[in-house]
Amino acid sequence: MVLVGEGKASLDGQTISYTIKRSARARQVRLEVRRDTSLTVVLPKSYNLGYLSDLLQDKRQWILSKLAQCSQAPLLPAEKAPQSGDTIPYLGRDVEVVRRRSLEEAESAKLEGERLIVNLRGSRDGSLGPVLEQWYRMQAARLIKGRAEELSARLGLPYSRLIIRGQRTRWGSCSQRGTLSFNWKLMMAPPPVIDYVILHELAHLKEMNHTSRFWGLVAEHCPQWRQHKRWLKDHEADLASTLSS
Repeated sequence: MVLVGEGKASLDGQTISYTIKRSARARQVRLEVRRDTSLTVVLPKSYNLGYLSDLLQDKRQWILSKLAQCSQAPLLPAEKAPQSGDTIPYLGRDVEVVRRRSLEEAESAKLEGERLIVNLRGSRDGSLGPVLEQWYRMQAARLIKGRAEELSARLGLPYSRLIIRGQRTRWGSCSQRGTLSFNWKLMMAPPPVIDYVILHELAHLKEMNHTSRFWGLVAEHCPQWRQHKRWLKDHEADLASTLSS
């Protein structure tokens, strides 16, 4: 499934945001409404986007009803943010979180060997989650972008730009305009797994589907892609619950 873009529609006076994806397997338009992703429109590969506005209007009662149901659904229990002394995953290994208080330094996190030192201002006893997420995002912006540039050059597949996001249900995506998006929680995975996700999205620049030609391109540059895909599937729940987002 390939991310095409995002849009907004006015349905009975309500402005609804939605995400558009194309699927080589889809035979008809599919509408998905979830609490964490709002409205997603899955289109067949050949579907004309010019028809989408009328379709959403035709389905507006169903869409608004589902969105209302999701908004009334109970929230899931908040994920427990790590405390000082806990370990969190980083590039496939566990590092110990160590809280420090400083009157001078700004709130930040710094890796020192196998310990991640988190500086908090003064005597603040707030959650470490926001500082840790910011640190992960900074590492992702640096490391994923660096690897994407290297792998892009190796494959001869240039992309237009790269974005680090916090998707709940996706590790990465590639738009038809050549924009690559990656989940910052990939920084918890081993480097070969991260490379697999980057290669996967780069391959979409040439094959915007999941046909045998696409997987052949992935396998050519990442022979163990099945193993890495399985690792993500097996650890998805654990990684998603490591930090609240």
